[in-house]
Amino acid sequence: MSFPAASGRRRPVTQEDVARAVGVSRTLVSFAFRGAPGVSPETRDAILEAARRLGYRHNVLAAGLASKRASAVGLYLLDLHNEVYADIFAGVSEALGDGAHRLILGVTDSPSGSGRAAADSLIEARIGVLIAATLTDPDAYIRELTQTVPVVNVARRVPGVDSIYSDDRAGTSAAVSHLLGLGHTRIAHMAGPPHEGHLERRRTYERLMVSAGLEPRVVPAQDYTQEAAERAAHALLAAPERPTAVFAHNDELALGVREAAYALGLRVPQDLSLIGYDNSRLARLRGIDLTSVDLHARDLGKAAGEAALERLAQPEAPAMERRSEPHLVLRASTAGPASS
Repeated sequence: MSFPAASGRRRPVTQEDVARAVGVSRTLVSFAFRGAPGVSPETRDAILEAARRLGYRHNVLAAGLASKRASAVGLYLLDLHNEVYADIFAGVSEALGDGAHRLILGVTDSPSGSGRAAADSLIEARIGVLIAATLTDPDAYIRELTQTVPVVNVARRVPGVDSIYSDDRAGTSAAVSHLLGLGHTRIAHMAGPPHEGHLERRRTYERLMVSAGLEPRVVPAQDYTQEAAERAAHALLAAPERPTAVFAHNDELALGVREAAYALGLRVPQDLSLIGYDNSRLARLRGIDLTSVDLHARDLGKAAGEAALERLAQPEAPAMERRSEPHLVLRASTAGPASS
């Protein structure tokens, strides 16, 4: 049996077709054909029966070639449009060095979506370790994923899983304390979607505001992009009691707030102080001069690459955690409130 292709010709049955027929992931189908652990006898039987019924032919030669690439490193990136991931990629590449370990990329189709499909594709490429920068899926899924392939998290901490991350509490404290020190009392936070593992900046902001006797004002964007922040910021900045300062989850969101401010006739920093997070190349451009928390993305990527090599060499070693300290880079986007 074969399936119609776009040209009208019949195409071969794929593992994805088998997975869809059984109601399991494509990765699980691959495991079943390879005899890998983690597949119950009942599920394996169902997969093999569906494959027989659909006429799927397992390419043993391709599987054999793939098995020789166990030292390959998979790198999952959340968003190619966000330059912080380019910095992470550069750091990982530096750590892998002489090319002894192939680097295979996987990217999600949306900055707000799950990374499971991309992770599955990388696993099917027979990687030996997965560097994740950064999965938005729950901790439980990431821990489950480590039963299939070792995972090194970047810019996110997952207890019990290798994690290379920056101290978000320290970075957020530096940003919010700077705004409080300038005299701001109406400080809003432009947050990303409330994904598990990506909430520390929001929670720290809320704690600091309450400790200062001020009311937190969190505005969640639909995803982590500039466009999403621009849409979310319009209502915030057009309100009668608009904030005099905004601390954003990342530089992309901060630049979206900046665009909304200028569209409403507000000036940065005279009418609105603005702080981002990541210290990306865009933040450093003249004319933007965005105050931002530097999490040293390239260094995180390099440390993650080194951790991945360690994990390949010692698969049974205990989970490692490496936390770095961010720092606030002051530029021209912050000043005291206009009323002061």
